[in-house]
Amino acid sequence: MAASFFLRFIFPPPPSLFITGMSVISLTSLAVTGFSEVKGKHLQYSKFWNVNPPNNGRKQIKVSSRTGMLILYTPAFLAGLASFVLFQHQDVRFLLVDAALTLHFFKRVFEVLFVHKYSGGMILDSVILISLSYFLSTATMIYAQQLTQGISEPPVDLKYPGILLFLIGTSGNFYHHYLLSKLRGEGEREYKIPKGGFLGISFISQTSYAFSFTLGTMFYLMGRSYATRRWYLSKFEDFSEDVKALIPYVF
Repeated sequence: MAASFFLRFIFPPPPSLFITGMSVISLTSLAVTGFSEVKGKHLQYSKFWNVNPPNNGRKQIKVSSRTGMLILYTPAFLAGLASFVLFQHQDVRFLLVDAALTLHFFKRVFEVLFVHKYSGGMILDSVILISLSYFLSTATMIYAQQLTQGISEPPVDLKYPGILLFLIGTSGNFYHHYLLSKLRGEGEREYKIPKGGFLGISFISQTSYAFSFTLGTMFYLMGRSYATRRWYLSKFEDFSEDVKALIPYVF
């Protein structure tokens, strides 16, 4: 009963062990990483780049934040760009998914080069891990979409609501990144308190992998948001405890 309900919104899962395995791995690994953020074990970038020092005596390699962020996003952007050449003559939904992924990571690269102002660094281990995750998830999402070619569309078409969600999310994300960049003046390095996609892509895609990855990403960002709020409370005396991580006045 539940399976037939969900199949109204997604393509039937393909007979591919790779896609099935990646769906499970993406969901569970991202959820576990989000839980680790809550417990204080952070991926070492942004505010948490210098936490979790190694206890095995191994020296950690640090790169600048701008360099690290470029390494994070560029391989996924190139994967999206290359798929236009590798998978030609696909249907409209495939082209929309590919275009959304490519535009998402192009925006990220553009922001790294021309919008964000950085003050810290990144640990290379975290850079490689996150970059690999972005690249694999992008390539897998495109491959999963390619496997839907010739299969009947889901009864409920989420493609156009997905486009709207993606455009709203992308433009809103860019706008707030621009506002955050203006909080820090030229030459300033200290943090300041800010004031004042992928869900859309999964709607456009309507594959089981896209929804699995989106759900896992939501779990991770919930943990990261919780950890970030805790960081703000520890750093700024005037940060209000009424400001919650995710749900206003609740969590």
